[in-house]
Amino acid sequence: MFKKEDKRTVTGSKNQSPTLNMISEGTTLTGKITTENDIRIAGKADGEIDSKGKLIVTSSGVVKGGFQAQDADIAGKVEGEIRVSNKLTLRQSAVINGDIYTKTLIVEEGAEMNGECRMGKQADEKKSQAAVSASGKTGAATLRDSSGTK
Repeated sequence: MFKKEDKRTVTGSKNQSPTLNMISEGTTLTGKITTENDIRIAGKADGEIDSKGKLIVTSSGVVKGGFQAQDADIAGKVEGEIRVSNKLTLRQSAVINGDIYTKTLIVEEGAEMNGECRMGKQADEKKSQAAVSASGKTGAATLRDSSGTK
C-alpha cells in the first residue's frame, strides 16, 4: 500500500571536509596551479600556486615561482614571493629564497630565509601597492570633494 521510494542524492558541500591535492615525490608539475582546497607538495611545482586553503611543502618538496595561500607550512624549498593571509610556518629544513608577506610567522631553528619579510599591517600595505601596480595604475590620484571640485 505505501511504498518507500529510494531517493538518494549526493551533493558536494562546503561543509564537507576539504579535499587535499597532492604532488607526490618524483612528480614535477609545470605551470600555474589554482585551487580552492589545501595542497601538499612533496615533488616539484615549477610555476605560481594560488591556494584558498593551506599549502604544505614537505622536506622533499620544491616550489619555483612563489605562491599565495591562506596558511602555509614549509619544510622544503621555495624560490619566489610568498604571500600568506594568515599563518606561515617555516620548519627547520625550510629554505626560502624570496620575499615573504604574512600576518603571522613561525620560524623553527635551522630554517633559512633569504629575502625581505613584511608582517601584519606592513604586509597588507605591500599587497595593496602590488595590486595597484598590477592594475597598471601608477602616479598621483586626483581627489574631488562631493561638489566635484578638485
